[in-house]
Parts: sequence; structure tokens; C-alpha cells
Amino acid sequence: MAVALLGGLAVAPASQAEPKTPAVAYTPDGKLIYPKDYRSWIYLSSGMDMSYSDAPGAADHHMFDNVFVNREAYEAYQKTGTWPDKTIFVLEARMGQGRGSINKKGVYQADAMGREAHVKDTARFKSGWAFFPLNSDAPAPALAQTSQCNVCHEQHGAVDTTFVQFYPTLLPRAQEMRTLSAAYLADEEKDKATSR
Repeated sequence: MAVALLGGLAVAPASQAEPKTPAVAYTPDGKLIYPKDYRSWIYLSSGMDMSYSDAPGAADHHMFDNVFVNREAYEAYQKTGTWPDKTIFVLEARMGQGRGSINKKGVYQADAMGREAHVKDTARFKSGWAFFPLNSDAPAPALAQTSQCNVCHEQHGAVDTTFVQFYPTLLPRAQEMRTLSAAYLADEEKDKATSR
């Protein structure tokens, strides 16, 4: 391989550079290929012990949800206030731990308990979006379009079925660009009415 030296550093010719792997990739039978590099994407936020139900929970430990989105989608969102096709979010659930090492108070993140992906692919999914359980590094099939995840996001997502309302660095952009969904705005009005 021919290598050019630039300022004492070896630089491979552009034709020898590795091709960039797309964030969203599928197997021939339509399973999502696990995006191993998702932790190098844009970190959006973390939730702790979140639940969308009033039912009492049975968990005997804290849980953190960390959310990442591919860089290309994040950059497009910053320009438009909406998500482009081939956006992929990865939610990573981690157990919260209180005692360990020198920690005496508070809770920190420990073992990963599960992951899921939320993918926008308008040519592939009727609603434009689908969820994939990432229980291992193996390719994952999409949940049904009628799954609880899809339905809840369609009914309550602030922007394009995504829960931007929980991402403090993204919500102001949607407000500025006026891209908040009618469903989310209706939820906000109901919340204001009940809190009066």
C-alpha cells in the first residue's frame, strides 16, 4: 500500500480509506444489524426510574435509560427540527447501583440490562418508524407496527413519534422550529388543565 508522509505522519490515500458503515443496516431478511458503535453517537439524555404507567412498579433497584442518536440524524434535526429518514436511536437500560467502590450516597450506572433501537425508515415501515429489541449483538427483527412501543410513541411523541419532550437539548429546537406534534401539544394542554 502506498502511503504519503505529511508532516511526519503517515497518511493513507483517500482511495484506501475504509468505507463508512451506515448507522442503519439490515440483514437480507430485514433484521436490524446491531449498531456496535452507538456509544460514539450523540448522547441525548438519561432518565432514571421512568415509567409511562401509574401502576406501582415491582423493581427493587433503580434503572437508568441512556439515549443515543446517530450523528447524521442529530445534525439534520438541528437544522430542521425534524428527523430525517434512516434516523436511529438506541436506548440503553442500565441498573442503578448505590454502594460500590468509595460511593456512600447517591446512585451511579452499572451493568447494562437491555437495549432497543427506534428506527425511521419510511420505505420499510407503514408508520415510518419501528422498534427493535437489541437483546444481544445478533440481528434483531422489528416489533409489530401495532406494538405498545409504536402506538405509545405515535400518540405521545413530541416530534415525529419521538419523545423529544424528554431531551432537554432538543425540545427548545422543536419549539423554535414549530415542529411539535399536535398529539404532544394536546397532552401538554391536558397536563396544564389538570394541574390548575
